[in-house]
Amino acid sequence: MDTFDGDIGVWKSAPGKGRKTPKGRQVDDAALANVRALLGDRPRRRDLLIEHLHLIQDHYGHLSVQSLNALAEEMRMAETEVYEVATFYAHFDVVKDGDVPPPALTIRVCDSLSCELAGAQALKSALEDGLDPTKVRVLRAPCMGRCDTAPVLEIGHNHIDSATVEKVDAAIAADDTHPHVTEYQDLAAYRATGGYDKLESLRADGDWQVVQELVNQSGLRGLGGAGFPSGKKWGFVRAAEGPRYLAVNGDEGEPGTFKDRYYLERTPHLFLEGMLIAAWAVEADTCFIYMRDEYPVVLKILADEIARLEDAGLVAKGYIDLRRGAGAYICGEESAMIESIEGKRGLPRHRPPYVAQVGIFNRPTLVHNIETLHWIARICREGPEVLSSVEKNGRTGLRSYSVSGRVVNPGVHLLPSGSTITDIIEAAGGMAEGHVFKAYQPGGPSSGLLPASVNDVPLDFDTLQPLGTFIGSAAVVVLSDQDRVRDAALNMLRFFEDESCGQCTPCRAGCSKAVQLMQADKWDQPLLQDLCDVMQDASICGLGQAAPNPIRLTMKHFSEEVC
Repeated sequence: MDTFDGDIGVWKSAPGKGRKTPKGRQVDDAALANVRALLGDRPRRRDLLIEHLHLIQDHYGHLSVQSLNALAEEMRMAETEVYEVATFYAHFDVVKDGDVPPPALTIRVCDSLSCELAGAQALKSALEDGLDPTKVRVLRAPCMGRCDTAPVLEIGHNHIDSATVEKVDAAIAADDTHPHVTEYQDLAAYRATGGYDKLESLRADGDWQVVQELVNQSGLRGLGGAGFPSGKKWGFVRAAEGPRYLAVNGDEGEPGTFKDRYYLERTPHLFLEGMLIAAWAVEADTCFIYMRDEYPVVLKILADEIARLEDAGLVAKGYIDLRRGAGAYICGEESAMIESIEGKRGLPRHRPPYVAQVGIFNRPTLVHNIETLHWIARICREGPEVLSSVEKNGRTGLRSYSVSGRVVNPGVHLLPSGSTITDIIEAAGGMAEGHVFKAYQPGGPSSGLLPASVNDVPLDFDTLQPLGTFIGSAAVVVLSDQDRVRDAALNMLRFFEDESCGQCTPCRAGCSKAVQLMQADKWDQPLLQDLCDVMQDASICGLGQAAPNPIRLTMKHFSEEVC
């Protein structure tokens, strides 16, 4: 309590020590200077938090508490906000006071299904036994989108396909830890084939509804997994009051999926022109491209080619905003991706409202997948017949199947949408020598597993639902008689357990409990079925709702393995 000392207007504080600084952790002057130097003249906007965290992580190899505190001060944000975002994403290494920073070099070994079939666990153990842990850190990692060359690992930012200990030793000796950019069709080569002519003609005097009708006539549906008719989205977004945005979902994290990377590393401008046509159609103020951090080559290609588009005057500087993910599968869910673009944790939003009305910065947002935009460019250049003229088994169109596992030629195979698993295995060169077809994953782990006997159903939209599954991202992993389906299902649930954002209890606790139950010699099937029902009915987003599929289909078709 303050006291009056007799002089009017003069007060003295009560007994005790006064504070020399504000409450809370004090900013380290050196850390603040370093953060300011790294950020340079970049804007300090809240939505750029993840980009700025990448700058610090890339420079120091980790995020110290002092750096996080300095970044919060510089961006005028609460330390808790910065800390919760940094600790949400797998690719940020937060080092607390007194903890030892990680070694300068990190090796991430993919342990998703295709890589596990190819011996990833043995490879990881061999690396852990043979490398000095004070110099090299060896971690498990989810799918890196290179399932066709399993097993795969990333050393620094250099991916090593068909990885061996010998290849890793050679890379370390040569300090080969940076991404290797592939040969691709750059802007000049693309324009030589008529690239961007369609975009320019549409900008001059095009009718967006005519283009929308062409997309509708082609039968194109969203190729990120949901399968919503692509053209219909345009009308929803265009009808809303601006400003409007376009967001590209490049977070291709569904294990077994690598089609988007395949196209981007070869023909990035087909995608970019398709994106700019869609942006023109909905009058988007900005195009945000959200690209997963596991694709450093793609990030480099896109950064270079976007700069070339700006230099050529095809887009205004800053119109295309390339954002880098940070290792979170949940950000493949469109509303979680939007949260991440806004610089937040990738927590899925409750819906409604839908992102077409309330998306980025609460404005109407058109969300498309990479391959969807690739096809939009082709439809505009070649006509809707490029898809609609292809028919097989009563289905229309083409589909890019990412095929891996026990086949001779894993890879992206462009086939009619009416293709069955028999057609797909044949296109991939047949079963690998010494392997007999037993089971397959039709569309990523979210789709579960089907037996080889289900071999006459087209792997397309709407055809697999009667079987309790779906096509999803068309990530096909083929298993043989040398594999246990229950082990594959467990691999899938471990992935979901690790990647659950934790926002809702049914998914967070359900995935963890499922993993515990699935490790038993004999599955408690009634309990697992009850758990599956709760997860499907009560989870907020598709992760928790679809995670039970591997469990259900394994119990249904491979009961002999779990009894």
